[in-house]
Amino acid sequence: MSATNDVSRLGAALPFWLSLVMIPLALAGASLGGWAVFLLPVYGWIVTSILDAIAGLDRSNPDTDTPEESLFWYRFITLIWFPVQAGTLYGLIWYVTHTDHLGAWEKVVLFFGVGVITGSVGITYAHELMHQKNRLERWLGDLLLATVLYSHFRTEHLLVHHRYVGTPRDAVTARYNEGFPRMFLRVLTKGPASAWRAEGQMLARAGRGPLHPSNPFWRYGGLQLLALALAFAIGGWTGVALFLWQALAAIWQLELVNYVEHYGLTRRHLGEGRYEHVLPRHSWNADHRVTNWLLINLQRHSDHHYKPDRRFPLLQTYDADEAPQLPFGYPAMTALAMIPPLWRRRMNPRVREWRRRHYPDISDWTAYNRGTLPMPRGAS
Repeated sequence: MSATNDVSRLGAALPFWLSLVMIPLALAGASLGGWAVFLLPVYGWIVTSILDAIAGLDRSNPDTDTPEESLFWYRFITLIWFPVQAGTLYGLIWYVTHTDHLGAWEKVVLFFGVGVITGSVGITYAHELMHQKNRLERWLGDLLLATVLYSHFRTEHLLVHHRYVGTPRDAVTARYNEGFPRMFLRVLTKGPASAWRAEGQMLARAGRGPLHPSNPFWRYGGLQLLALALAFAIGGWTGVALFLWQALAAIWQLELVNYVEHYGLTRRHLGEGRYEHVLPRHSWNADHRVTNWLLINLQRHSDHHYKPDRRFPLLQTYDADEAPQLPFGYPAMTALAMIPPLWRRRMNPRVREWRRRHYPDISDWTAYNRGTLPMPRGAS
């Protein structure tokens, strides 16, 4: 009976292993060159969006009381992903620097596609892992973030974003009518310093200084230096350049998703630097089946912020009365975000409707739009 149950659980979890399809696509691009180097971007944005349209929405909610042991096959893909990703990344760096059949443009496109793997999948899995309490999963999350040189994301996400989402204190929350380039620049320039301050405040409460060995920034820096050193050892300066390019592509994709997840959504300011509790309505929700498989339910972001400790197989979805709904899955929405006029035409009316639905008493949104509300106490 237990074996039967295990097979059943494996079958239910298998759709969430869709990310593994990307590995043979990367290998095909490297070995074939030419048009094949476009396989990863095409799969990541176009194919998944088409499959979303075909497969439709999944609005079912799993039992949140499901025991941890029943989730093993769901968690399995996140546990094995670091060696899979690292092997692919460094294997491709070795391959393209030791063969000569790929031109410069083919290498650029190929490693942009590698950034699709390390960003859309790798950082998504790191996000799931770093939210967990056991040390192995948190270390795996750190290792994945080091391969894209974005290790501070763990601190910024856990200590800043989750606390201040939907407020001016959160650099990641995209303001109403704000284009992605402006938000991206803000996050890149303010995120690392914000994460450093957050860790410094944690250490200060324990009576320690910011340079104490327990500051995770020491670990972040060490892992990132090792990741760069390995790229150099395998592929020289060309290997480092390809590594940096895929990391930039990965970070760009992460922040595109962040832009989509909270665009224009704000929490009510209660005065004296206080805000209402985070609710499902403060994140955009999407029920598109295939991209939720690929991104391990990241699109059920409303529930993730409402219940941050909930593992991805148990995340709940909400109807339009409780959470705002995206018209498409993340691949299509992030592509739309790169064309500001089209993005505003599609999303601004939804934000205005959200305001009327949840905050009909607020008539002047200027301060919210400009991010000029008073900062929470203790923020800088």
